[in-house]
Amino acid sequence: MLALKLLKSELEQFNLTFNEAVKSNIPLLDIIMQYVAKQKGKQLRPIFVLLMAKMNGEITPQTYRSAALLELLHTATLVHDDVVDDAETRRSFFSINALWKNKIAVLVGDYLLSKGLLLSLGNKDYHILEILSTAVKEMSEGELLQIEKARKLDITEAVYYDIIKAKTASLISSACAAGTYSVTQNEELTTKSKALGEAIGMAFQIKDDLFDYGTDDIGKPTGNDIKEKKMTLPLIYTLNVCASDVKKKIKYIIKNQNTDSEKTKWVIEQVVQNGGIKYAETKMQSFIDDALRLIDTWPTSDAKDAMIDLINFTILRKK
Repeated sequence: MLALKLLKSELEQFNLTFNEAVKSNIPLLDIIMQYVAKQKGKQLRPIFVLLMAKMNGEITPQTYRSAALLELLHTATLVHDDVVDDAETRRSFFSINALWKNKIAVLVGDYLLSKGLLLSLGNKDYHILEILSTAVKEMSEGELLQIEKARKLDITEAVYYDIIKAKTASLISSACAAGTYSVTQNEELTTKSKALGEAIGMAFQIKDDLFDYGTDDIGKPTGNDIKEKKMTLPLIYTLNVCASDVKKKIKYIIKNQNTDSEKTKWVIEQVVQNGGIKYAETKMQSFIDDALRLIDTWPTSDAKDAMIDLINFTILRKK
């Protein structure tokens, strides 16, 4: 990615800011924080913060704090998610709960949240804190809405968009907004940046959902969302267009036979045959086009080129 080359020194500074923010005088907690710092993945969300800042001005100390706050809040939600899901791994590492059990994992998530709040409050980054805290609130609402709708398997395409806007797009849109605000304090530019991030986030989640209908070598295990009774766009479209007897059978399998690999495979075949994959890919491209139209309103710069490259990475990535 162009962004990694362009932001090499900035990402090093971000990591210093993040590592300093999570330090603790409690030996066990400090050990866990060092473990957390080793598994930050692609760091896409901090990259969005830094790139948007560069697209709009010169990166400031507030930019680094914004990126660190975002990573603290996001990491806290992931730690708590692993407890809820009883997940044993995260990014090819053992999860916190797998190594230190649920009680400690919950407390670690709470610690990360509090450190993020203190980082912002201590530096009077009140508006940045509002932007990113709102995203965490929306993420929780999206998760709960998805759980509620999964019980009845009655998610419409509109509701699906509401869910992914809250679950995924909110964090990327807030990253873009925070990055812009940290160097401009301009509300109009911040709002436009948020819209850009939302379009990218919507495409990002649709791509993630499409992995469920691919093969094991390009992402999460095939049929994983079906086994978890998650209604994603390819499946929602299929249920809307398939024959009534097929629809009835798909719903029955998801409700009662979702752990049967052969049954899950049959559902995936129906999704493919009924055009669910192509439909989702078309919708994903539509969000990418929206993002590219928006980004075209910014002046030409290396940061803008890197952002376009990052947007394209969203739909070309293999996992």
